[in-house]
Amino acid sequence: MSGRPPLASFGVLVEARSPGQRVQDLPVEELRRLARAHHLLLLRGFETFADAEELTSYCERWGGIGMWPFGAVLELVEHEAPDDHIFDHRYVPLHWDGMYRPQVPEFQLFHCVSAPGEEQGGGTVFSDTSAVLRDAPPDVRELWERVSGTYRRTTEFYDSVAVSPVVTAHPDTGEPVIRYNEPVAVDEEFINHPDLEFTGIPEGRAAEFHDGLRRALRAPEHLYTHRWRTGDLVVADNYTLLHGREAFTSRAPRHLRRVHVLGEPPLENPALRAGGQPPGA
Repeated sequence: MSGRPPLASFGVLVEARSPGQRVQDLPVEELRRLARAHHLLLLRGFETFADAEELTSYCERWGGIGMWPFGAVLELVEHEAPDDHIFDHRYVPLHWDGMYRPQVPEFQLFHCVSAPGEEQGGGTVFSDTSAVLRDAPPDVRELWERVSGTYRRTTEFYDSVAVSPVVTAHPDTGEPVIRYNEPVAVDEEFINHPDLEFTGIPEGRAAEFHDGLRRALRAPEHLYTHRWRTGDLVVADNYTLLHGREAFTSRAPRHLRRVHVLGEPPLENPALRAGGQPPGA
């Protein structure tokens, strides 16, 4: 099996060879190899899944499922009265999944049930943090390596504190990667702000740190914005990439399903300091 990259820097695209070809018929071992090698895998044009149960059954072939109070599948669709930004139509800053949970998934599998229109936004953005670090000047990287982030967030699914160095090691390969949740501007309309604190930044260099890191993470050679088509299946390397979302037109028909697949063995969250469970649990 081979593919062609949607970007020059990372990611690989595998397309169906004929109408009606089922994604379930592709060898998962080879797909897993591609996802680990290229950090992002797009499967396009295949017959996929009729419902959430079929998606879950497929994801179980990739590995253990990261279960949530709601089950395996998160329905990413705008809510009428959202209580959190993931169910809103506004943008979501770059972050890594599982940062507030007991285990960090190796992969996210996203299935596009319904794509927004071409002019309605809603692209999912991915940043290759291993490339960001390879390309960073030594003095800039030295600044990043001094900094740790403390992240506090409460949702109906967890009430947690996570602490992580900004530059840390991939749990399997040892390659340097970035773990960072982009701050949201204080005047930005945003539902359920996380509480962020960064330590280790030399006095007077906070703006330099955040602005420089943001520019590097979002530089064209490091960032890929996926424009969804109905039926797309995207597998993302959550150990290496950060991801977020563009804003989209409210009430646009954007509907994704997301499943977390754990590593082998599952990665116990090294950043979790408190919580990880629903509030009051």
